[in-house]
Amino acid sequence: MTGTTLHIPTLETERLILRAPRNADAGAYGAFLESPRSAGVGGPYKASDAFDRMCNTVGHWYLRGYGRWMIADRETDAALGICGPYFPETWPEPEIAWTVFDGAEGRGIAFEAVTAARRWAYETLGWDSTISLIIAGNTRSFALAERLGCTREGSYESPLYGSMEVCRHPNRTEVLA
Repeated sequence: MTGTTLHIPTLETERLILRAPRNADAGAYGAFLESPRSAGVGGPYKASDAFDRMCNTVGHWYLRGYGRWMIADRETDAALGICGPYFPETWPEPEIAWTVFDGAEGRGIAFEAVTAARRWAYETLGWDSTISLIIAGNTRSFALAERLGCTREGSYESPLYGSMEVCRHPNRTEVLA
């Protein structure tokens, strides 16, 4: 029998595991989608959308060869958010995207996860540069982008999310030095 094989690598940091989504993650993801916090990704949505959105995440890996990981606590495996390389059809270029679920904010989780994901994109995918797109008013994401060394370089009009700020990450040479 022949078929398609999909490989989603697992990354580990000091406190986190970046891994493929699992059915058990749907509850935490659904709670995030229903909350006002999901406005930064176009929400709120219905919690029942979590499964389809996780399938979208896995499908991105299949079609692009990269994608976002579920951010999980290294000790408990609890889902804390999602991050990684992301490139929908309408985006101006590939980005490093992130979302942190309720209760994971303010602990450096996103910084740790995004730093690992960006390094992986530069080392493994060979990207020279990347962006992150942030919806206006998402002050926490702008603060994280600044902490990651990003600079704002204009705006992008998304057909789905509206106006977004383009935040340019330090390039491959700067990050891997």
